[in-house]
Amino acid sequence: MLVFPNSKINLGLNITQKRADGFHNIETIFYPVSWRDALEVIENQDSNELFTFSQSGILIEGKKEDNLIYKAWQLLSEIKPIPAIKVHLHKNIPMGAGLGGGSADAAFFIELIDKKFCFNLSYGQKSSLAAKLGSDCSFFIKNSPVMATGRGDSFIDVNVDLGKYYILIVYPGIHSNTKEAYGNCIPKQPEKDLRSVIEKMPINQWKEHLKNDFEENLFIKYPQIKALKDTLYKAGAIYACMSGSGSSVFGIFDKKPTIYFNSNYNFYLQTPASKIL
Repeated sequence: MLVFPNSKINLGLNITQKRADGFHNIETIFYPVSWRDALEVIENQDSNELFTFSQSGILIEGKKEDNLIYKAWQLLSEIKPIPAIKVHLHKNIPMGAGLGGGSADAAFFIELIDKKFCFNLSYGQKSSLAAKLGSDCSFFIKNSPVMATGRGDSFIDVNVDLGKYYILIVYPGIHSNTKEAYGNCIPKQPEKDLRSVIEKMPINQWKEHLKNDFEENLFIKYPQIKALKDTLYKAGAIYACMSGSGSSVFGIFDKKPTIYFNSNYNFYLQTPASKIL
């Protein structure tokens, strides 16, 4: 069985409070986009090894046991026995980019195993499993626009549709460290209600009211990320922002943009014809 895990962008991100557990409360809008990985799972009848993992595309460093897909397999195996499987991941979504690619891979794996082996898990069960793997992982179970609060794992549906726009996402090759990014931020309450900005204001007003609190410090450390955002605006973006804790930056355009990037950059253009699911 083959699936294609998609990524997400953050439409604004407010860091509102430092929690007693050392994490932070945030407010953000998760919006699914069609930059995808490819994930295949087949039964492995020729081996006694229960989980065999291979990968292609962007190199994933580290041990198999550190991969969120493997951790998802462990959680699912505690519910019901899973026959021996071969898992292959073609990694296309950049890592450390604020696009949630690793979380998407794990969430899609949960959905795939549930369907392939007839686990018949409820939406709540799948979301609960995904939430154990990362704050944004359960978002990809439903995979539709939400306002995320708390640690980024409490969701409220949001009425926003960017389907008629072009969304250009650019990864400048900088691996952003989420822990480091949070460490330099000062929590504060936003001036504008995030959901009201998204649902009630026209997109051409988002630039003044929809901010990402990570940008201020990361732009100082990595001026090329700020330069990238400025480039998107100069190219005609209606709205541009860094996604999550970076380092990808996206621009929303009402017509197809024409921009040339450094060869070290990865980029993806979502067109009005693109489909998420």
